Amino acid sequence: MPIHPEVLWAQRSSEVDEKKNVLYLTINLPDIQADTLKYDLTPTSISFKAKSGNAAKGLEERDYEFKLDFFSEVVPEESVQGLTSRHLALVLRKKEKKAEFWPRLTKEKVKLPFVKTDFSKWVDEDEQDGEAPALDEDADMGGMGGMGGMGGMGGMGGMGGMGGMGGMGGMGGMGGMGGIDFEQMMKNMGGGAGDLGDLGEGPSSSGAGAELDDSDDDGPPPLEEAEPSKSS
Repeated sequence: MPIHPEVLWAQRSSEVDEKKNVLYLTINLPDIQADTLKYDLTPTSISFKAKSGNAAKGLEERDYEFKLDFFSEVVPEESVQGLTSRHLALVLRKKEKKAEFWPRLTKEKVKLPFVKTDFSKWVDEDEQDGEAPALDEDADMGGMGGMGGMGGMGGMGGMGGMGGMGGMGGMGGMGGMGGIDFEQMMKNMGGGAGDLGDLGEGPSSSGAGAELDDSDDDGPPPLEEAEPSKSS
């Protein structure tokens, strides 16, 4: 039975520069078998299907697939993608240029366990000016051009000559990381999460323990002295 791969996403937004109005989508799936990869990108959705693993190397082969309906429209012919040994990386151009971020990736407001925020590329809406997110050097995303005619990927044998990121037509200026240390941020956010006392949910000094001190139960009654036995 097919299962869902992990899908990471981040975004940038701009109401004037379409190159900075994009989605970053990373399908984390090592050892994708290129000849089984099929996906279809439309203005309103994306579907993915592939087999991962290598039986000859002792890696279990499994089928993966998913389909997502986007919150808003993208432009397939102005989007690019690249396949590595670890994942399929996509940069999707948003159709509507606006300063505000999409509130979520999907059309419906539902929780999908396999869709997660890509903190390595994510920045806040007001911190988008900076260096472009780092992309893998081995990602073949160069001379791809548009994706409009790539609905059914099938075999991807021609991807080897796509070169590096240089052929993305200026996409390198897509916004920035904002210099945020997300790992440190998460550590700081989780600092006192385990202290129930601060949340008013833990035991207090005026609770059950204090009530025991005021109990009317003074313990068992004293033992009575036994009368001495009469001699015969």
